[in-house]
Amino acid sequence: KLFCEGNIEIFKNKKAIAIVGTRTPTEYGKKIAHDFAFFLARKGIILVSGLARGVDTIVHKAALEAAGVTVAVLGSGLSEIDPPANKALLKQIILKGCVISEYEDDAKPDPQQFLARNRIIAGLTNSTLIIEGRRRSGTLSTAAHAGNFGREVFAIPGRIDSPFSEAPNYLISEGVRVALSPLDLL
Repeated sequence: KLFCEGNIEIFKNKKAIAIVGTRTPTEYGKKIAHDFAFFLARKGIILVSGLARGVDTIVHKAALEAAGVTVAVLGSGLSEIDPPANKALLKQIILKGCVISEYEDDAKPDPQQFLARNRIIAGLTNSTLIIEGRRRSGTLSTAAHAGNFGREVFAIPGRIDSPFSEAPNYLISEGVRVALSPLDLL
């Protein structure tokens, strides 16, 4: 059972792409997340992410900045936003897109719930783009769910000496597609 606030009808006849990554992106990661999300939103692609700090927040904001549609999948109930600083962003997302949770309205955020919501992010989309993340992270969880669902997974290659490049570089070594431009996802 999923709870939704906003317009769930946006998924009809539209392509959706998940863009996920670390909560603490590098400057490079921030720029890539913004530029890819902005471009794809301008092309009419629905962008799905998790409303967490970092890459997720950048993706949602860039989609709105591009006058596009974005969907936030929560690891809490719809009235228990984490981080609280994203409450205003959540309201903006609801106006053009939607917010989805599998948890009752008052469910508090929980680390296990954030991992569980990653399967919903992957399941709602045609493909998933990994920006930055550590080798052990929820980012890899989303990529694994996408792969298990038969969705295509893309990764942005990162610096070899950066811990935030561990997840995408690992995925690339395992055979996921490299994304060097937003056009690669179209």
